[in-house]
Amino acid sequence: MARVLIADSVAESAVAKIKDAGLEVVIRNKDTDGPVEEQIKGFDCIVVRSATKVTKEVLEAADSLKLVVRAGVGLDNVDLEAAKEKGVKVLNTPEAPTASVAEMVLALMFSLARNVAVADSSMKAEKWEKKKLSGTELWQKTLGIVGFGRIGYEVAKRAIVLGMNVLAHDVIDIDEICDDIGAERTDFEDLLGRSDYISLHVPLIPQTKGMIGERELDLMKESAFLINTARGGVVDEKALLKALDESKIAGAGLDVFEKEPPVEWGLVKHPKVVATPHLSSSTSEAQARVGELTAEKVIGEFK
Repeated sequence: MARVLIADSVAESAVAKIKDAGLEVVIRNKDTDGPVEEQIKGFDCIVVRSATKVTKEVLEAADSLKLVVRAGVGLDNVDLEAAKEKGVKVLNTPEAPTASVAEMVLALMFSLARNVAVADSSMKAEKWEKKKLSGTELWQKTLGIVGFGRIGYEVAKRAIVLGMNVLAHDVIDIDEICDDIGAERTDFEDLLGRSDYISLHVPLIPQTKGMIGERELDLMKESAFLINTARGGVVDEKALLKALDESKIAGAGLDVFEKEPPVEWGLVKHPKVVATPHLSSSTSEAQARVGELTAEKVIGEFK
């Protein structure tokens, strides 16, 4: 019987489905079970979210591991090279949170355009700042999407319905899907210079780490907003804070950070920033889909 270690929380229905398939399931208790590299022995599969790191040390300590399932999108918490060397298969569930993340992008854009968060805080302080908090429309504004995969495409569909113009950039061929949806494919620098809103949808890999830095922020309009629901590391946070302080861009909507929770809170507390604690995929619907897909991928490997 294959043994499965659930290292981070997943839906109870997913755990039940894996058990019903005849697999042995152990739920990890981080407070009492010690380091993962000590617990991993004897398990054929480990299921993680973003909290547990499947490092080279963890993989080397494993004696029967065949599968790592990341219940979610990113794989930056799994040492893919070490897994490959050990012959351990790595799967994730990128399909699950697509709609939730796309809607979060729109939520951050609306909040920035209409000063929703600031206005709410002002009202709770018993202030009536109607003139001060006048905003702008999203209609006929230009949204630049960096990374035109599953989520970027869904953001584009929703933005076009709102009457926005969409620019798209990716390192792969996206001409056909851009034509299908009515988006304009362009290069990275052109997108930075023309967009009123820029939304990032790229994985955190060496090529994308810090891809939005001082140079890129200088290319943006002073009236532009940066939205990041991808991974914190793709934005140079010090450069972004400096750009906001110097009014080089109008603001930012950030759901992800280099360190989570942040160690330095200056960027989060900046008056031109709307910040949320990595909530993009935190909807009941997305979590149900994550659990269902996770269970299917575990069962599919061992049944």
